[in-house]
Amino acid sequence: MQVITVNRKAKHEYFIEDTFEAGLVLHGTEIKSIRKGSVQLKESFITFIDGEAYIKNMHIPPYEYGNRFNHDETRERKLLLHKHEIKKLQQKVKLQGYTVVPLRLYIHHGKAKLEIALAKGKHLYDKRQTEKDRDASRMMQKLAKKYR
Repeated sequence: MQVITVNRKAKHEYFIEDTFEAGLVLHGTEIKSIRKGSVQLKESFITFIDGEAYIKNMHIPPYEYGNRFNHDETRERKLLLHKHEIKKLQQKVKLQGYTVVPLRLYIHHGKAKLEIALAKGKHLYDKRQTEKDRDASRMMQKLAKKYR
């Protein structure tokens, strides 16, 4: 498994509840650009249209050696999920205030896969507490290493 890009901001902005693996429907030279490693998930999000999941604002730059077959950089791309997974995600988003965010993009057995997560937004005080806990654990590790 080759990880192409990770959305680090997602774990800072959201509490991650559940994760899913989704395939991507790609056109033209998109897979070549993905393999090159120049994909951005920073501003992307998942929407549901007519019982199907789509990712919007995922930026895949055009392949530099592609000619007229190059693709639109930020078009919406269909996600390949099972029906029961889509229904579960839609119900949680609609009724309980969750959101679906992309976590990372990777290539597995030659296919581009997107790990998406069912997440709930953090408040500012939650972010501060997470950072405080991370700093405390880092300090404990330093002290443990020092006194070994």
